[in-house]
Amino acid sequence: QKREISNFDYLMYLNTLAGRSYNDYMQYPVFPWVLADYHSETLNLTDPHTFRDLSKPMGAQTVERKHKFIQRFNEVEKSEGDLSAQCHYCTHYSSAIIVASYLVRMEPFTQTFCSLQGGSFDVADRMFHSVKSTWESASRDNMSDVRELTPEFFYLPEFLTNANHFELGCMQDGTVLGDVQLPPWADGDPHKFILLHRQALESDYVSAHLHRWIDLIFGHKQHGSAAVEAVNTYHPYFYGDKMDLNNIKDPLIKSTILGFISNFGQIPKQV
Repeated sequence: QKREISNFDYLMYLNTLAGRSYNDYMQYPVFPWVLADYHSETLNLTDPHTFRDLSKPMGAQTVERKHKFIQRFNEVEKSEGDLSAQCHYCTHYSSAIIVASYLVRMEPFTQTFCSLQGGSFDVADRMFHSVKSTWESASRDNMSDVRELTPEFFYLPEFLTNANHFELGCMQDGTVLGDVQLPPWADGDPHKFILLHRQALESDYVSAHLHRWIDLIFGHKQHGSAAVEAVNTYHPYFYGDKMDLNNIKDPLIKSTILGFISNFGQIPKQV
């Protein structure tokens, strides 16, 4: 509020308080998508339409998709401890595989990604290859994709280039994967993308609305009735602090829950 620290520093501080760490892929720092414009030749940071709606989770960025998730929530009867438990999302906005897929062009994330995929890269069409198509998938097109971003999107241009010349495969349309495809306003320059993306994070619009996203991820809209109202509930297994694993005697159930969390992610501690 007093402009004494940047939005980036503030988000890193909140992530740390919530137990997120660079040392744990399953609880890696989570940052928001802040832009919705990945098609313009120039980026207008004074136009509200340039930005993502920070008051809504990724699953509710379009009205049509939001209603689909609400419908899913209403169709599932409450059944605690069941894989079909009542929730809006059965996938998560941050997990080990999401982090590794974003940063796959850099070590040690390359090896981590391959180990999580069973020893090789994923099918090329599913790899992170374009900022625009990833935004469209997470905000509109894919019902099992509600991922947010990692801090690197705001300071590290190197993760966007395939400097190690990994053979990432070839997409069905014939595109050979290499560097990440950037929005037109970045002019094909990873440094320019990071510069403008960071300016967007620190912009007046994001500064005025960032608290709404923080409520969803770290605050009072994280769970309970406020989360239901905000279309922001996840599978019960994702709420690590709500699951008392010590009281679960059945080793199979316990290993299932742990496997679920390691594969699909974990909600940050409420700040």
